[in-house]
Amino acid sequence: MFLLFAAMIIVFSILTVTSRRILRAATFLLFVLVSTAGLYFLLRYNFLAAIQLTLYAGGIVVLIIFSILLTSHIGEKLPVPGWRKALPAAVVAGFGAVMTLFVVIQHEFQGTATNQEPTNVRLIGQSLLSTEKFGYALPFEVISILLLAAMVGAIVLAKKRKD
Repeated sequence: MFLLFAAMIIVFSILTVTSRRILRAATFLLFVLVSTAGLYFLLRYNFLAAIQLTLYAGGIVVLIIFSILLTSHIGEKLPVPGWRKALPAAVVAGFGAVMTLFVVIQHEFQGTATNQEPTNVRLIGQSLLSTEKFGYALPFEVISILLLAAMVGAIVLAKKRKD
C-alpha cells in the first residue's frame, strides 16, 4: 500500500504542476492530498489523516476550485512556458531532488521499540498548541503561510485576462 500511495503522490504531483488546464491541476492536487491522507492512515496517524482529508482535501481544494470557477473560463489553457522559464525551473527541481535523495540516503534510520501510550484529547490539544520540541504550533503557522501563498498564486493564475 505504501508503494501505491507513494506512486500516486508522485504521479499526481507531476500532473498537478505540468497540467495546462487549471481545473485539472486542482483536481490532481486533490488526488495528491487524498493519497497523503492514505499514507497517514497507513502509519496509524488517524488524527492527522482526518485533518488532511477535512481541512486540506476538503476545504482548501474546494476553495481553490470555487475561485477558479468564479474567476476564470474553465476551458482556458495556460500558455506553454518558454525555455527561459522552463530551464531554471528544471534546474531548481533537479537540485531539490538531488538534495532530498542525499539527505535520505545519508540519514541513519533507526527503529524504536517504545510502548504506545494511550492518547487523549487533552494531550493532543497540548501538542497542537505547544512550541516545545514536539509541538505543532510553528509547523502549522509555516504551513498556513505556504497555503496562503498557494491560494494567492491560484487566484492570480485563475484571474481573467483583460485582453
